[in-house]
Amino acid sequence: MRARLGMLLAAALAAPLPSMAQETAPQTLGQITPEIDALFAKYQADAHIPGMVYGVVRDGKLAYVKGIGVQNLDDKSAVTADSRFRIASMTKAFTALAILKLRDDGKLRLDDLAEDHVPEMKGWVYPTKDSPRIRIRDLLHHVGGLVTDDPWGDRQQILSQDAFTKMIAAGVPFSRVPQSAHEYSNYGYALLGRIIANASGMAYTDYIQRTILTPLGMTSSGFDVTKTPKAVYARGYRWENDAWSPEPEMIDGAFNAMGGMQVSASDYAKWVAFLLAAWPARDDADTGPVKRATVREMAQGLNFVTVANRIGASGATACKQAAAYAMGWRVAQDCDLGLTLAHGGGYPGYGSHVMLMPDHGVGVFALSNRTYAGPSAPAWDSAVAMDKAGLLTGRAVPITPAVADAYAAARAAYAAGNLAPLDGKLAMNFLLDRSAANWAAEFARLKSEVGDCPTAEPLNPTGAMSATFRLNCSKGQLDGALLLAPTTPATVQALRFRVVTP
Repeated sequence: MRARLGMLLAAALAAPLPSMAQETAPQTLGQITPEIDALFAKYQADAHIPGMVYGVVRDGKLAYVKGIGVQNLDDKSAVTADSRFRIASMTKAFTALAILKLRDDGKLRLDDLAEDHVPEMKGWVYPTKDSPRIRIRDLLHHVGGLVTDDPWGDRQQILSQDAFTKMIAAGVPFSRVPQSAHEYSNYGYALLGRIIANASGMAYTDYIQRTILTPLGMTSSGFDVTKTPKAVYARGYRWENDAWSPEPEMIDGAFNAMGGMQVSASDYAKWVAFLLAAWPARDDADTGPVKRATVREMAQGLNFVTVANRIGASGATACKQAAAYAMGWRVAQDCDLGLTLAHGGGYPGYGSHVMLMPDHGVGVFALSNRTYAGPSAPAWDSAVAMDKAGLLTGRAVPITPAVADAYAAARAAYAAGNLAPLDGKLAMNFLLDRSAANWAAEFARLKSEVGDCPTAEPLNPTGAMSATFRLNCSKGQLDGALLLAPTTPATVQALRFRVVTP
């Protein structure tokens, strides 16, 4: 317990405080679009992609979009923001949100056994006698014990519902015991599609259309590619033997929930903007088709966390990411970009990628029409370029009255050289952890080194109950961190100071 507290405060003190101002003025998005264009143009050429479209969503709208190349090699029609591409596994986020919406509406619980909604699973033989039976949440997080099946699963798109029913009833060979590790499964998300249909009483595609696509105005998105007007249809190709050849145009089928959606960039931007609008939590009216809190829940990764390099050119030298699979998203904490949600899509004829930065209200996505050509690197490199240009401004964390009061008392205690200004504001553990006499000695030691500290940088709240700060002193600077206890009224459970080394 004490070790965790020490690590928490050490991390707070080690983290740089927000600078008062940037060394150079932030650039505009328009100023760096040539750099973004160059990233995607190079990727298109290197990956032999006939055509692609990419966009940046910022402040709730499609702030930049560009199509390059052709959507059809026969008529050489150019890719535009209205060209329709299949997004493959980026469909999984729609499926995950639909499950959560059904949960919100009382149609299911995430801890329900999947077989309670898909009876054909009841006869499955698990790998060990002590194996837990698969829950809905296990399928969401890819911890159901099913084998990774990207190439096989992609070709199941056209499977009929009847054939899928028979496949489920036949059982599966497990890759591992459920809930023991993460292993990506398209089959698992196809099962979620069946659960959505059974719990809602309508076809999966109808439920997605009614609860998400139509409310968001995504009028050019759907699953039946056979009805796509040729003028906006991005045909899918494979690059093989130094030439392009068209991939089969797969009809909508039973595996649609794992990867069958088709969108335009103009439409997909509405989805990205809707998701980003869930952050931060606030008191505004909740007007979306799904609650903001439910959207934010999608970012909760299961505790099978990995350490990974950031995607893109900066990955080798950037801080490592702590990453996990959440609900239809790969979630990572990035030391430059903050919280990130990302997912790629690979499919016969198509490749895609999306990455969201909820701390900044910014998302980047790209869609292409070449098999498995997922433009993840230029998407992440574009995000890094925006960060370097000063375009990723974090949303300010409000300073709560409790934190402001504790901070003022902590500064007064330093100035007085004793804890008297904190009388009545200390949690019961505080003086047990360090006596008042030792605090007085610590204040004296710090003052001998840096002197009085009459001014300070703006307080940096790290939550409603904690903050870091920097004091400007006559002979240097002090960094500090305070942490309040869960009491009413709030009291100070920990306080730390550290001399800033030049």
